[in-house]
Amino acid sequence: MNTPSSKALINKDQKISPWRIFLLSSATFVFIIFLWSMGSFKQDPFITETLSIQGEALSGSKLFKINCVGCHGISAQGFVGPDLHEATQEMNDKKIINQVTQEMNDKKIINQVIRGLTPPMPSFEIDPQSMADLLAYMHSLNK
Repeated sequence: MNTPSSKALINKDQKISPWRIFLLSSATFVFIIFLWSMGSFKQDPFITETLSIQGEALSGSKLFKINCVGCHGISAQGFVGPDLHEATQEMNDKKIINQVTQEMNDKKIINQVIRGLTPPMPSFEIDPQSMADLLAYMHSLNK
């Protein structure tokens, strides 16, 4: 009687069909996309409200002079903090190409201000109108 060895049985069962590999890879890819998209659908109410408000550059300039000049310099040229002309120039260039890109950059700036994401930048408690004014001022830097 010829019976296959246990090693032969294990090797036989280890073959995975190409369809299984494809289905597993596809399911993993869809799951990763799903998780990624869940993060983008979460809208921060503060950011949404701020972006819906028309800011005033003059008011934003006053806020900047009170809160930001110590690190970014009197004309946003950079000191301890980075030169903000570069960030706003990038926004203005991309605005010409795509308004959605500008909104994404505005969201990054809002998050930076309210959360202080890069040390030594502190986080600021700021109301939506004031944040919209500060954004308007930053957009005016390169005009």
